[in-house]
Amino acid sequence: MTDISRRGFLAAAATAAAGLTLAACAGSGDSSSSSGGGDANNLTWWSNHPGKSGDVEKELISRFEAANPGIKVQLVDGGKNYEEIAQKFNAALSGGSVPDIVVLSDVWWFNFALMGAISPLDDLFGRAGVNTSEYVASLVADYQWNNQHWALPYARSTPLFYYNKDVWSKAGLPDRGPASWQEFGEWGPKIQQVVGSGKQAHGWGNATDYLGWTFEGPTWTFGGAYSDQWDLKFTDPKTIQAAQYLSDSINKDKYAAISNDIAADFSAGIIASTIASTGDLSGITKGATFDFGTAFLPAPNGVKGCPTGGAGLAIPAKISDERKVNALKLVDFITNTANTSYFSQNVGYMPVRTGAASDPSMAAFLAENPNFKTAIEQLPNTKSQDYARVFLPGADKVIGTGYEQIGLRNADVGKTLGDVQQQLQRIYDGQIKPKLPA
Repeated sequence: MTDISRRGFLAAAATAAAGLTLAACAGSGDSSSSSGGGDANNLTWWSNHPGKSGDVEKELISRFEAANPGIKVQLVDGGKNYEEIAQKFNAALSGGSVPDIVVLSDVWWFNFALMGAISPLDDLFGRAGVNTSEYVASLVADYQWNNQHWALPYARSTPLFYYNKDVWSKAGLPDRGPASWQEFGEWGPKIQQVVGSGKQAHGWGNATDYLGWTFEGPTWTFGGAYSDQWDLKFTDPKTIQAAQYLSDSINKDKYAAISNDIAADFSAGIIASTIASTGDLSGITKGATFDFGTAFLPAPNGVKGCPTGGAGLAIPAKISDERKVNALKLVDFITNTANTSYFSQNVGYMPVRTGAASDPSMAAFLAENPNFKTAIEQLPNTKSQDYARVFLPGADKVIGTGYEQIGLRNADVGKTLGDVQQQLQRIYDGQIKPKLPA
């Protein structure tokens, strides 16, 4: 495959996108076919309420309306997860009403930018009073393409290792997360003896619950990867070794299982540990009746074993400029220092503004809630995700389904990952490679 840097690819894709004639974008600039028609002071925000944040989002809207009495905002349920809201947005592009703001995850924003379905924001920043230097630089840079920003960070997360401290104590384990997955392989059977029949020492997510995301870090720690830029690595021996670890934990050693809802099962005590998003932290804190801890994802010293993730807020291209400016004012407001601190404290996602570190309420909150500090402290141990998951359309589902089959059906690891690689290779060859320079 072509060896091309991420920024180089994005620039090339911009050129390709300029020539696309897509039915989904046929209404671009025609506000009468979208929610862009009419009063620009009545905005619509589509959200899947990341981390069950619906009530928090309503509070953010109330704060915005109080500070901007001439603007009203309607919060619309866009689906139960990032995939559903992306599908709803994609359907609306074909002629339905689009929102003024839409939540798009790490694996969706680029596809819509490539289609021309979301608006570049840089020309609007001045009009909306946005200062991007106030954001955490690495988070705002994730949405940069062709020297433009296509979204701003909102519900940003990393996976965390969650563990039941009561079970850990009964198993005679130290009050910490495992230092490596190999160490956890030794701990698992001990934990299983404590939890007993009908429960599991560990729960892995399923394909819908982002197993493709949460298993990316473990794969890195085995020396594997999903890809090296555009060179797919699912058949690499080290990637296979990592997947075999997943299989053995479930099918051989029998201390783990695929969970249909890792956050709920952990909170209920059905599983004693899991890898879940920082966005699940608030719900787990409220739901768990036992003492639990959070830890970095296991990784040997010097190895980055945790990906970043989560979602940003984008603005559709087809609405009027007046609506775009007001929508961007809303995005800026609900992610400002005070509000990102509020969102983080009540949901669990990382604050996206640098000022949150010195925000008195955030500092006090972290002092009283050390589990919430883990994601912030883990940031130096994170790295950007492999191209294969975030730049290939539909790849997260393909990857997650493959790992799910390994766990649920005891599918042959090598064959399954070979099938995953073939599927993703076809996506690359058919949808991405033609848009890259020769």
